[in-house]
Amino acid sequence: MPPPLPVALTIAGVDPGGGAGIAADLMTFAAHRVYGTMVVAAITAQNTREFTRVAAVSPDLLAEQIAAVYSDIAPAAVKVGMLGSARNVVAAARVLKKWKAANVVLDPVLVATSGRRLLPAAAVAALKRDFFPLATIVTPNLPEAATIAGFPIRDEGDRRLAAGVLADLGADCVLIKGGHEAGREISDLFFDGRKFIAFRNFRIDTEATHGTGCTLSSAIAANLARGATVADAVRNAIEYLRRSLGRGLFPGKGVGTPGHF
Repeated sequence: MPPPLPVALTIAGVDPGGGAGIAADLMTFAAHRVYGTMVVAAITAQNTREFTRVAAVSPDLLAEQIAAVYSDIAPAAVKVGMLGSARNVVAAARVLKKWKAANVVLDPVLVATSGRRLLPAAAVAALKRDFFPLATIVTPNLPEAATIAGFPIRDEGDRRLAAGVLADLGADCVLIKGGHEAGREISDLFFDGRKFIAFRNFRIDTEATHGTGCTLSSAIAANLARGATVADAVRNAIEYLRRSLGRGLFPGKGVGTPGHF
């Protein structure tokens, strides 16, 4: 028998085009030689050109899916993406707490790249109250970090202050992604509650950007499942995403997606 693979779980939405959400997470897990399990929190209608609809599953069904995985398989890490509703935020947090989920990577997906809101504004309070205390690391982009922190992020000082505010909500570590900032350089700011690390890289010129946030957060989860420290998991995940962007795929007539293999 071959040695068992580490196991990770993704709790996220379904993208029929395969570029983001659960599809991206499972491909990222596989690329890291991690066995992927999945829980569907929401279903979308989208492709590489447009996003037309999203519907959250019921909180009872969401909770039952999570319990089904943990009662049998016991993932070493879990990536949490789009949850779809405030009730789903509460339900998922409750079940993960019950099963003492380890290495929780929270990607607080609030708005799709298309501009469509994926989590109602009323659910942000539940996310802060119920999920941040469970999180090993949260990975917001700049607009998400500003929304959660409650103030605009204009410069490096604001970014550090926002990271501290998010850590004070209960997360062990914070990664504020810099992809939305202007300029040739991207700076991803990591904070572990004591020190800051800025991961700086030149921007990759590509249109294969659909699913980049999902890919990064699931790569962090995969690295944690394989035993990496949080800082090393972030460093490895950023490098994985950059390699994936360099071999981007364009399966449809619109934006592309990172090439995972």
